[in-house]
Amino acid sequence: MKITSAGFNANSTIPKKYTCEGDEVSPPLHVWDPPEDTKSLALIVEDPDAPSGDFVHWLLWNIDASIREIKEGSVIDGAAEGANDANILGWTGPCPPEGTHRYEFNLYALDKILELPEGGTKEELRNEIVGHILEQATLVG
Repeated sequence: MKITSAGFNANSTIPKKYTCEGDEVSPPLHVWDPPEDTKSLALIVEDPDAPSGDFVHWLLWNIDASIREIKEGSVIDGAAEGANDANILGWTGPCPPEGTHRYEFNLYALDKILELPEGGTKEELRNEIVGHILEQATLVG
């Protein structure tokens, strides 16, 4: 399995459009070759270089296993969003206080549909996926 973006290349700068200095829309993402027995996908986007530790920018789960594209600025019908570290549901664009940070888009292929309600936290999502991850892919910007 692989995750890519038409908005930026792996290990390159995320364009201003997707940050707090631009339109702050989520970048387009493409899912490649999840395992055949995938029941759902989950996405955790975080900044491991944030001064306070990992800063969660986006939580998304129960993405239909047949989805191959998450369009720019959109959420997949039927998917649930969690509370990010800006205390909102949805995407919060990169906005580092200083320096260059890495932004990890972690995609998980799962063997089940999660029962976690919308608004859940990263910890709750991580607890739900333990033992259900078929494969994981990461894109870093």
